[in-house]
Amino acid sequence: MEIELAVVVADAPGADISPYLPLLSRAHVLVAADGGTRHLLAHGITPHVVVGDLDSLDAVIVERLRMRGVEIHRFPASKDETDLELALLLAVERGAKAIRVLAALGGRPDMHIANHLLLAHPKLAGCDVALLDSGWQIRLLRDTMTLAGAVGQRVSLLPLGDVSGVSTSGLRYPLDDEPLLFGPARGVSNEFAATSATISVRSGMLLVMSEDGTERDGR
Repeated sequence: MEIELAVVVADAPGADISPYLPLLSRAHVLVAADGGTRHLLAHGITPHVVVGDLDSLDAVIVERLRMRGVEIHRFPASKDETDLELALLLAVERGAKAIRVLAALGGRPDMHIANHLLLAHPKLAGCDVALLDSGWQIRLLRDTMTLAGAVGQRVSLLPLGDVSGVSTSGLRYPLDDEPLLFGPARGVSNEFAATSATISVRSGMLLVMSEDGTERDGR
């Protein structure tokens, strides 16, 4: 059975999910990746599912959640996937059409980068997935994408490998069937020139990072 919206909460230290409380209230399934549970409990929110090796949660908390009817999926500490990866895969398996990820950025630099790269996971292809953090949203572009925003809001296009045939409309610094190469920072700090922008690539993948507060209120 398909579900419209899944929200996954990771465990970045010091993350503030309070701006996204309206979004959380709209989630059809709410998945906590291990210690992400604490971010939710701090706001009196109980996740539907907790996933991970649970090394960041006290056993008493886990048992209380289980008694409330929360699904607990415990995995071995020695595993190939991160807790966030497992949470994302669960959301996909539940048929989520859209997944929003909170508290995934900051903290350890290796996890910070790995969480960005999870957007390129093959099993997420075809699903509308975005990392949300401090009024920014981060998506992976494989073909064409249209973004809503306000004039002057920043947009950065970061290639994962060499990307060819990048074209944009609605941005201050347009690209017309041009490459963005892995390494150079050419795609950083573009901005909306209109209230919507369209970005497309012929081959390769781009991380599209945009300033945008619309996700905070659940729209």
